Amino acid sequence: MVLGTIADTLTRGVENVTGTVSETFFEPVIRLGVTGLARSGKTVFITSLVANLMDRGRMPGLLAAAEGRIASAYLQPQPDDTVPRFEYENHRAALTSRTPHWPQSTRAISELRLSLRVKPSGLLAGFQSPRTVHLDIIDYPGEWLLDLALLDKGYADWSADALARMETRPSGAEFRDLAHAEDSTAELDEVRAQTLTRTFTAYLEAARDAGFSDLTPGRFLLPGDLAGSPVLTFAPLPPQTGAPRRSLWREMERRFEAYKSRVVKPFFRDHFARIDRQVVLVDALGAIHQGPAAVEDLRRTMADILSAFRPGRNAFLTQLLLGKRVEKILFAATKADHLHHSQHKRLAAVMEALTRDARDRARFAGAETAAMAIAALRATTEEQRPHNGSTLDVVRGTLLDSGKQAAFYPGELPDDPAHLLNPARNGATKWLDQDYQVMRFAPAPLSLKPGEGPPHIRLDRAAQFLFGDRL
Repeated sequence: MVLGTIADTLTRGVENVTGTVSETFFEPVIRLGVTGLARSGKTVFITSLVANLMDRGRMPGLLAAAEGRIASAYLQPQPDDTVPRFEYENHRAALTSRTPHWPQSTRAISELRLSLRVKPSGLLAGFQSPRTVHLDIIDYPGEWLLDLALLDKGYADWSADALARMETRPSGAEFRDLAHAEDSTAELDEVRAQTLTRTFTAYLEAARDAGFSDLTPGRFLLPGDLAGSPVLTFAPLPPQTGAPRRSLWREMERRFEAYKSRVVKPFFRDHFARIDRQVVLVDALGAIHQGPAAVEDLRRTMADILSAFRPGRNAFLTQLLLGKRVEKILFAATKADHLHHSQHKRLAAVMEALTRDARDRARFAGAETAAMAIAALRATTEEQRPHNGSTLDVVRGTLLDSGKQAAFYPGELPDDPAHLLNPARNGATKWLDQDYQVMRFAPAPLSLKPGEGPPHIRLDRAAQFLFGDRL
């Protein structure tokens, strides 16, 4: 068993070095991770990014596109045979049909390879032929990323943290009562274990619907083919010392450790550790709408997400011998089209403030970070409306629930993000001087000219930051 493990490790190491040498000297590969919590817009981001890289008429902010150096872009089979392919064609059809609709959200990991033929630049450009750069896009749920923090925790510590968070979340009352009434020293009863798990999962779902972000274990919300397995049948319990073998506590502890070793670690080893550029999509407007508690939870979650990365610079020997480190991380506030452009700078400032702690840690480790307000697919138009003797900057779109056209004013974001973050840090229960609203818009019907991708807001600038330097 030990020899087999050593052999497997050595084999994987040789494969990684071989792949790195090939990427370095022949056709470079950019592995772009795309993540975000539920409803942050990952599927739409990837679909629109690929469509706009294939038809680059709306990408002036991507320098290689603006200079005409991207000769062509085409999809190729992805390099990882065991990872599902991102269903680009189906998602693009959903967004560009005569009756467009939002595609299904990310439920598991997927991958797509887009290859770009790029003309060289500089003094020697005339003597060099175009080269191929592969962009491997890895789409994975942000809930899975939060699980990486569990690797440093034992079951007792995780249970204590999870139960403490529930005290400030109304949705956790039912599970807290059930867990505290449980005799965790008694012999395991699988029916009781399943009841605890179902109630705990219901709490996680309710907390997510209420706008909270720190929700682990992530596979409880997106179980995939692990649904109902013992590795997803555990829940936090109050502190317990001296629990006997075969007791509920000991079995919950064993399953928690199995979850880390058989679910979390393989994800990190096989997928996450190979990413060198990363975008984290954030529904900041949704958190603001939910209130101060959701905003503070989001701020802490962003710091936890950053701790999962291994930020740093991909020096040649480091890349060749020691594995990749994330060089660039973009924190993007999505759904900027829900605001008039006059408020986009304020949304970006809120995003910068929310991720300040995370970005400071990344920069200290040598990674480059940025925060932006974007919309991967623009679903609204802008208008100005008279209101009580003044003029309101509004957006107009088709309401997702009713299909009716409506003009929408979400409220005025503050010039200083501290006016939002300070009440959130101090435990405020609601905003004192503003009522922030969120409207759900359907995608607008598109009429695209030849060479144009779907309309967006700053998707080109996001692409330039993430991988423009490699083109």
